[in-house]
Amino acid sequence: MNHLFTFRLDSKNTSGYEWLFISWSPDNSPIRQKMLYASTKATLKQEFGSGQIKDELHGTSLDDVTLSGFRRHMRAAGAPAPLTLAEEELAELRRTEINTSVGIDTRQHTLSGVSFPLTDEAWQAIEELADKVIDYVQLRIDLEEERIHLSDKDNVSVNRLLDKVPSDCARYHLYNFKHTHEGDYLESVVFIYSMPGYSCSIKERMLYSSCKVPLTVTIETQIGVPLVKKVSMAYNFRFMLNVSVELIAHP
Repeated sequence: MNHLFTFRLDSKNTSGYEWLFISWSPDNSPIRQKMLYASTKATLKQEFGSGQIKDELHGTSLDDVTLSGFRRHMRAAGAPAPLTLAEEELAELRRTEINTSVGIDTRQHTLSGVSFPLTDEAWQAIEELADKVIDYVQLRIDLEEERIHLSDKDNVSVNRLLDKVPSDCARYHLYNFKHTHEGDYLESVVFIYSMPGYSCSIKERMLYSSCKVPLTVTIETQIGVPLVKKVSMAYNFRFMLNVSVELIAHP
């Protein structure tokens, strides 16, 4: 079971006593529990007051959060700190030196910000969805080409939507959810970003996350497909889809 502790230090700052924030999360904890724990940890730090926390100690074994573990932590403080996920992604971004500038002839098919162009095939598939020729489009990023490709397009029932979601790689999905809600027949296009988690490389996670918002803007403003909901799903995305797409479109 995961635990969070605070330990008061003898030192003070302008806000009063300084504190050591201790977190323990065993490696064998279920992913769902780890996600809840991470959310609770962030909330607790905010409510407690981050200005009063002088240091943090995290452990995956009980020995990590003992006095000897804290001493090891202090000895290692002078060494280069391990990179956080965000720092790793920034370092990867600098290494790859993503070039977001494009020529005039491709500008209409290019996303803004950290952006990659849509292939003609991908663009056409989204237009087909807008014209109601198909009701499902799946897009993928080619990490080497730095372009967004069409991965799949189909007419699929909501019960089969889960089968379309890969469990080992990230994808963008557009789905025209045809249904009746409160007595009215509706066709609601939902944008879903699925990410299976740390089985994907840092570069893949970074690029899919960075391109998500510009892609939805392009879909809505340039291709003309209104998106009733934009959903990011990681780790438990298969469970969320299995519950009901209607809960996504009408929470």
